[in-house]
Amino acid sequence: MRKLLMSALALMVGLGISATARADINVAVVGPLTGGYASFGEQMKAGAELAVADINAAGGVLGQKLNLIAADDACDPKQAVAVANKLAGDKAVFVAGHFCSGSSIPASAVYAEEGIVQISPASTNPKLTDERPADNIFRVCGRDDQQGSVAGAYLAKNFEGKNVAVVHDKQAYSKGLADETRKAMNAAGLKEVMYETVTPGEKDYTALVSKLKQAKVDVLYYGGYHPEAGLIVRQMRDQGMDTILVSGDALVTVDYWKITGDAGEGTLMTFSPDPRKNPAASELVKRFRDKNVEPEGYVLYSYAAMQAWKQAVDKAGSTDTDKVVKALNELEFSTAIGKFSFDDKGDPNLPPYAFYKWSKGNYEQIN
Repeated sequence: MRKLLMSALALMVGLGISATARADINVAVVGPLTGGYASFGEQMKAGAELAVADINAAGGVLGQKLNLIAADDACDPKQAVAVANKLAGDKAVFVAGHFCSGSSIPASAVYAEEGIVQISPASTNPKLTDERPADNIFRVCGRDDQQGSVAGAYLAKNFEGKNVAVVHDKQAYSKGLADETRKAMNAAGLKEVMYETVTPGEKDYTALVSKLKQAKVDVLYYGGYHPEAGLIVRQMRDQGMDTILVSGDALVTVDYWKITGDAGEGTLMTFSPDPRKNPAASELVKRFRDKNVEPEGYVLYSYAAMQAWKQAVDKAGSTDTDKVVKALNELEFSTAIGKFSFDDKGDPNLPPYAFYKWSKGNYEQIN
């Protein structure tokens, strides 16, 4: 009887170990899946979903399958913190997110405390990595001081002697980008004639547009997101203004043109070199398009965030945070957005920002 009991116990322990070995590894993608910025959340979700599907089809991670949790933070800081705490409860070991810097920054404190690796595909505010609460916080996109430097220099060079206004919507990303652009533009010798703020989510920007018209503004630099930018452009055109709108990477969605229509013709924006044009990504781009997903904006960045984490886990031989962070700091990654490594802040050494122009419903790189 004693031998039978011992054998049964050994069998149960063996089955338990086997079940643990087969358990899925929880990873997450977090962005605005609802609200005005949902198109960006959908970009991130599409990129992460295909990355996880590809990883699982190739055998998973350390012999285990990945289980992707897609969470909605609505670009709201409080909701982002709640989501981060929920993911900790779900035992997620990695988060590709968030989109808005105003969400990523407070959520990063939770990930730091809980030991969850965070790689943002899209949050560009310098504070995310300059003031990161722990060394498990990274991003695979550029920074607003880099983006603002490019934008400010371009404005000073191409609109010398013109009336330029700078406007932002007071959110972390928006203010950071507007201020960095303004600083670089001023340093290059061009001073703005107006510096204003607006409230995101409003529908009527008549007061702002009237001020711009009175000041005879030739160029409006807008730090903010595509819904408000699109409405401002339309309302400028309604008042007979041909003012050029210049903005940042939060306009890299076809939803911008859906708001503006032909009023958006000639809009300029900064974004990283288009990863869809990377020859190494051509097959992946085709696969997305075959699934009726246009891999614009942050689709490939989200795919790349998953790739980087997976490559680090492979090197570490573990999902343990300290070991994965060590690998993230040591490796050069081969991803959908190109090869890169992280610096000591957690930023990637990717190519600089470029300018794009909207025309006939599409945007193309112009420099």
